[in-house]
Amino acid sequence: MKKKRILLIITGSIAAYKSIYLIRLLKDAGFELNCITTRSAEKFITHLTVSSLTGNKVYNDLFSLDDELEMGHIKLAKENDLILVAPASANFVSKISHGLADDLASSVMLASNTPTFIFPAMNSNMLNNFFTKKNFMRLKKAGIKIFETNPGELACGDVGPGRMKEPKEIFTITEEFFKQKNTLFKGVSALVTAGPTQESIDPVRYFSNHSSGKQGYALAEQLADMGANVCLVSGPTKIHKPKNIRNFIQVKTAEEMFNKCLKNIPKDLFISVAAVSDWKIKNYSKNKIKKNDKKISFELTENKDILKFISTHNKRPRLVVGFAAETNDIEKNSISKLKRKKCDLIVANNISNKKIGMGEDMNSAHIYNNSRLISTYKKMSKIDLSKKILTEIIHPFLEKKIGKGIL
Repeated sequence: MKKKRILLIITGSIAAYKSIYLIRLLKDAGFELNCITTRSAEKFITHLTVSSLTGNKVYNDLFSLDDELEMGHIKLAKENDLILVAPASANFVSKISHGLADDLASSVMLASNTPTFIFPAMNSNMLNNFFTKKNFMRLKKAGIKIFETNPGELACGDVGPGRMKEPKEIFTITEEFFKQKNTLFKGVSALVTAGPTQESIDPVRYFSNHSSGKQGYALAEQLADMGANVCLVSGPTKIHKPKNIRNFIQVKTAEEMFNKCLKNIPKDLFISVAAVSDWKIKNYSKNKIKKNDKKISFELTENKDILKFISTHNKRPRLVVGFAAETNDIEKNSISKLKRKKCDLIVANNISNKKIGMGEDMNSAHIYNNSRLISTYKKMSKIDLSKKILTEIIHPFLEKKIGKGIL
């Protein structure tokens, strides 16, 4: 997927220091980022700090021959998918609302037709001033979106509205903007399994595993956000039903998951994330087993292999992706599973590190196809990992299966 380009304009406010964290969030999410700083902003942050985080040059001078040859203010105005002004000072708001263009930042704003979000930061009295309110109205009429400030203690010591929205809030708003336009999987039907299964021993006890369902839910939700028609079959988890998934099926045992999956194929895509129990109790006790029973023994029998069964079914989805939780010999075990299960891709997680993987918010992945490693993703949130796997791995493979240009 082509990286989305964002132009961040940082103006003169003490809140400029928050923009540094915003840059990190945007870069970590995979956005391509260019920055313009005003002269006032440079009283609070340095070019070196900004450029080291963006990986790109910082622009500030309208009359710089080098900058104009390299990028140019017209190019900066046109070649971005979104412009963020964070923080937006009262002076800058006043300037652009009147069409002034006496520096690089205001010139870019005047020359741009790109969607623009403004996040003000100023004293409460300045924010509520008659002229500032008029300026906001002028910008809104021009199609520029103005976001409300947060209340709280201000840099001057006053308490009230005027604080710039927090970087995480701005990041979420930015993500939502691009989600509305992301239709990468539009028209794709997908089946995803998530969470653990529980196999009853008696009416009170069962055995299971440490899977939280977070990775499977993240993949299912991101797929739905990208336009796919998703069926999520989930084992017992503490996660609420995703609001964007219409076909949500709750199961408990491996056998129930197998039956529900079988009823919901064929599909274009099957992602088997669930940590399905390999075995179940053969001699299930209808009555609670007593602790003092000295003859306790359990006989196990294998559950049906959901991934392998669907991979070899005559209604096989066009692309089948399996997950492998491994503690050692990751490559050897993953490639072996890839061959046994006859799936197209295996996403392997190293769960020997207790801070990532099962039950945690963070994860890493090694992805295999045709008995070779094709990609590695280091530690990141399960949501971010889902986005990368879907856009950088699964979409290209699925496009080859269905036909380029159809997706």
